[in-house]
Amino acid sequence: MFCYQCEQTAKGEGCKIQGVCGKKPEVADLQDLLLYSLMGLSRVALEALRAGIDCREYGVFTAKAAFSTLTNVDFDPRRFEDLIRRSAALRETLKERINKIRKQDLQWNEGPATFEPAVTREELLSQAASVGLFSYPADNPDILSLKHTVLFGIKGVAAYADHAQILGQEDDDVYHFIFKGLAAIQQTGLNLDDWVKLTLDCGKAAYRAMELLDAGNTQTYGHPIPTKVPLGHKKGKAILVSGHDLKDLEELLKQTRGKRIFVYTHGEMLSLHGYPKLKAYDHFYGHFGTAWQNQTKEFPDFPGPILMTTNCLQRPGKTYQDHLFTSGMVGWPDIPHIPDADFQPVIDRALAMSGFEEDADKGAVMVGFARHAILDKADDILAAVKAGRIRHFFLVAGCDGAKPGRNYYTEFVEKLPKDCIVMTLACGKYRFFDKDLGDIDGIPRLLDVGQCNDAYSAIQIALALSRALDTNVNDLPLSMILSWYEQKAVCILLALLYLGIRDIRLGPSLPAFITPNILNFLVERFNIMPIKTPDEDIREILG
Repeated sequence: MFCYQCEQTAKGEGCKIQGVCGKKPEVADLQDLLLYSLMGLSRVALEALRAGIDCREYGVFTAKAAFSTLTNVDFDPRRFEDLIRRSAALRETLKERINKIRKQDLQWNEGPATFEPAVTREELLSQAASVGLFSYPADNPDILSLKHTVLFGIKGVAAYADHAQILGQEDDDVYHFIFKGLAAIQQTGLNLDDWVKLTLDCGKAAYRAMELLDAGNTQTYGHPIPTKVPLGHKKGKAILVSGHDLKDLEELLKQTRGKRIFVYTHGEMLSLHGYPKLKAYDHFYGHFGTAWQNQTKEFPDFPGPILMTTNCLQRPGKTYQDHLFTSGMVGWPDIPHIPDADFQPVIDRALAMSGFEEDADKGAVMVGFARHAILDKADDILAAVKAGRIRHFFLVAGCDGAKPGRNYYTEFVEKLPKDCIVMTLACGKYRFFDKDLGDIDGIPRLLDVGQCNDAYSAIQIALALSRALDTNVNDLPLSMILSWYEQKAVCILLALLYLGIRDIRLGPSLPAFITPNILNFLVERFNIMPIKTPDEDIREILG
């Protein structure tokens, strides 16, 4: 195996023996083979589009399958075997449809478009040995670096496209880019400039996918409103939901109504307490725990079943694996999977477990400051800016993780002057989410915008602010201090670059898949920079 798609990759170079995430070599290799097969399906899909064939069903499958290879999503080799075979079968079905329209059998070059999965797992692993990340054709390391960047960006796009599709929001252009990007990885005729364009096109697709997901979330559940979320618990039976999936949470809330079971959020599900339609369930109570990387310490203390949606799963601990469940694309060998939103097994387990024995008050945090909530206060914010009471805005956002160095973000927020506003989103907020930073003219100094995909909402806030102040986004009193961990963060970063956002500070370390030349390009064109120390960065930004 070789994998270096996440920030915590071994020694900052790559995982070769086992993934730091818990991924075993056979799973890593099967993921490589699945991606290779998807490149073949994508190549055929592009030809099908030229023949006038509607390829949406193939786009939906490709997005789901690519999403399954994202960090901390699926660890079950059996599911990857199935996806590999389904990918090849769909590709052959699509070839037949093309041939009927063209009235001839098209010839395909040897490679992913003609790949035939082997019969046994051992044979599949043998096939995988020749299709890993460094097998991709490239004239130089910089092109290979951008191929990997596009691949990892596509995984993030695929995740958001899948989430949006579940809520009824789709755009064929997003699927078509996924086809184009995956197929291009096996091509040899593209130069460095072509790959720079493809990389920014990936950012464009990411921005559109986040827009679709935002529409799905807000049209289905309403625009988030400022909401106080208890960090304690109620006496009674309990279910904990982690991940990002609003639809799964809603279905669980429907199915637990009237059963005297309280439903709690974990990780990035915290933001869901701000959605009006979800808030309406009176047994949707509070939040338990912090970010994804702490689950093995936190889950043993939860006295009820735990449902993992979308991603952020770690190797289950023995103390809670008997009451852990997965849904969507998430999977772990021998952990029960809920494929169709029938959560009766989760409910039965909750009723059989002790639940919380007494009420506990552990304080509360505020969520729900997405774009509508913030822009409702636009006049007050602009008045405070023009009067000098708000000097600067900071978006301190992104992924959390276990690697040392992420305490930078805690210190950064704590050391900011009291005339600065902090917007945050994604699980990186857990470095400071419970800090009381006070307010400026009644405007909280800490504003939780939402989940990682709510970067779209943060962008809309910045664009609205730039229009109101009649200035370019890059000239706003706004700085972005970002943390990254996995591939959704990669696609968000590419979306920001596509939009021309400059002066981004990124940490805690830079991606291992970026070569020095590509990094120099990013610095020269976008002035992207690594974080230093909180004191240095604050001084450079504020002067």
